[in-house]
Amino acid sequence: MQPTVDKIAAAAGPVRDRIRPAIIETPCLPARTLDGVFYKTENLQNTGSFKLRGAMSKLTSLSVEQPLITASSGNHGIACSHAASQTGHDLTVVLPENVAKAKLTKIESYGVKVVLHPGDSGKAEVEARARADSDGFTYVSPYNDPDVVAGQATIGLEIAEQVPDAASIYVSMGGGGLISGIGAAIKSHNPDIRVVGVSATNSAALAASITAGQITDVEHLDTLADGCAGGVDEGAITLPLASQLVDTLIHCTEEEIAETLRLIAWEDKMLVEGAAALALAGLFKDEDRKRGEKSVVVLCGSNFDTTVIAPIVDPGA
Repeated sequence: MQPTVDKIAAAAGPVRDRIRPAIIETPCLPARTLDGVFYKTENLQNTGSFKLRGAMSKLTSLSVEQPLITASSGNHGIACSHAASQTGHDLTVVLPENVAKAKLTKIESYGVKVVLHPGDSGKAEVEARARADSDGFTYVSPYNDPDVVAGQATIGLEIAEQVPDAASIYVSMGGGGLISGIGAAIKSHNPDIRVVGVSATNSAALAASITAGQITDVEHLDTLADGCAGGVDEGAITLPLASQLVDTLIHCTEEEIAETLRLIAWEDKMLVEGAAALALAGLFKDEDRKRGEKSVVVLCGSNFDTTVIAPIVDPGA
């Protein structure tokens, strides 16, 4: 059954109570040099990204006797591994063979089972789903699951309390779990708040799908916002949710993302991942933002590859 916006919004409160012991209620901090702009600092969240909320929401809804499997070489894999260490679930994480060693080491540090699979992360996901079907695992999706989306919706509840008079909120888009959850919760508080979905031009499958009204594949090029890269599952619950909730779509280039990474580092003294900078880059391109209105930018994470980010933040070093 497809979850509705109302059901996601209604689930957010109980989920918030359930996962509260495991997460940080991250602050909304005013930007130092941007009038009326607030950062929802999920880059300060446990495990370094918002993904822990959805992972904890899903795992705490399942019997600890149920073995779980997921696939990710990034924030979702780290979040699920951390969550399993808290709940006691038996978790297997399928990773591409070329996964960054730092990420592999982090995931292994939680004591979960790791399977290295040939090919990219998309092939790892196919392998994880196949094992779920054949071996009796429950597959934990990074976004295509109502419990996961409800976990991300807890961010919207916090924003409604922290900046109740916000006029717009900027969220980077990947598979759509983050923007669907936040949008459902925040619009239940204020239906007039404008939800702006920001995509990397190099990988913008959800935006293309929203525009087309159906799952649409696009060319995926390398992007600094690697946490948002990749396609959207056929039949994903996030497409109808995001289609109802997103008011404005904005696309940003790699140059715009890089420039914003530098700004956040030098002006706001925070190092974030490209997907977080993407949301702020969208604010800068938003022609409909009105002078004097309050806006919230979701800084979704801080798990970056130092070798990639360092020369961008400080090109003269």
